[in-house]
Amino acid sequence: MEELLEKAYALLKSCKLCPRACAVDRLDGPNEPGRRGYCGQTAQLKVAYVGPHMGEEPPISGTNGSGTVFLTGCGLRCSYCQNYQISHEGIGVELSVQALSERVDRLIRSHRVHNINFVTPDHFFPHVLHVIWLIREAQNTLPIVMNCSGYQSIETLRLGKDFFDIYLPDFKYADAGLATRLSGCPDYAEVALTALEEMLRQKGFLRVSGPNPPLGTMGVLVRHLILPGYTENSCEALTMLFVEFGPRLPVSLMSQYYPVRPQRDPLLNRTVTKEEFDRVLRHARDLGFESLYVQFPEQLERSSKGRPRFVPDFTSPSPFD
Repeated sequence: MEELLEKAYALLKSCKLCPRACAVDRLDGPNEPGRRGYCGQTAQLKVAYVGPHMGEEPPISGTNGSGTVFLTGCGLRCSYCQNYQISHEGIGVELSVQALSERVDRLIRSHRVHNINFVTPDHFFPHVLHVIWLIREAQNTLPIVMNCSGYQSIETLRLGKDFFDIYLPDFKYADAGLATRLSGCPDYAEVALTALEEMLRQKGFLRVSGPNPPLGTMGVLVRHLILPGYTENSCEALTMLFVEFGPRLPVSLMSQYYPVRPQRDPLLNRTVTKEEFDRVLRHARDLGFESLYVQFPEQLERSSKGRPRFVPDFTSPSPFD
């Protein structure tokens, strides 16, 4: 295990933890601190929130919540990111691996969460693997979730094979032009499909067990956030998933998009309409997906600030209101 962790930490020297492969030396040297990668972070672990979260899909949140660890920074940095405060603005506190593992242990004991859910862990992959190792050493056996953008490095996924039980990736784009404009990655679909293939090879489709509600134990559940004005991208993305992986792939359709900051694209300065959502849902059903998790826009709860409840505010001690 120590050898594997050493190999993972070594990747920070010329960082290739995500497909950006920016090759920045994020490690502290004898005469100068580590530099910031494309993700906006050095090798110093930084965490925005550790706590229970009810906003994931039912087999992930269950009744007690998912034990989320929101990491500061991101290798994708979408212009419309719903977690913009941590992916772009860098909100969070610096922690040691030991300190984070202790906070996770307290979370498990105090809230009886159903899993430990690392949100956007790519750029801190060595630290996260280290935390998971310490969790397992303490005899905690909860499923470990990798909650990610879909834009993943195959090398890091293979390093994490024996650490993660559940993969919860996005599949954001079929349209390369849209991916370029909003996330700066024209190769998103190609990279994400290859990453999904590796995740499924490792874990298979999401498996659930137990009653009221059944909880995820292992496997892959793919999410797609519908963007206002871009239902064609959503329909093409679902078609890609269906053609590549078939009707048994579990898919979650999310309608919670909210313009957390002004966008250059006027279509993205509003929320998704019921008509837009219905068109995408109809397409998913027509394709024949057998396991759909659906977040209906008319049923979204609103926070005290007027935005969907599960769009967080990380300036608050309780980001999810």
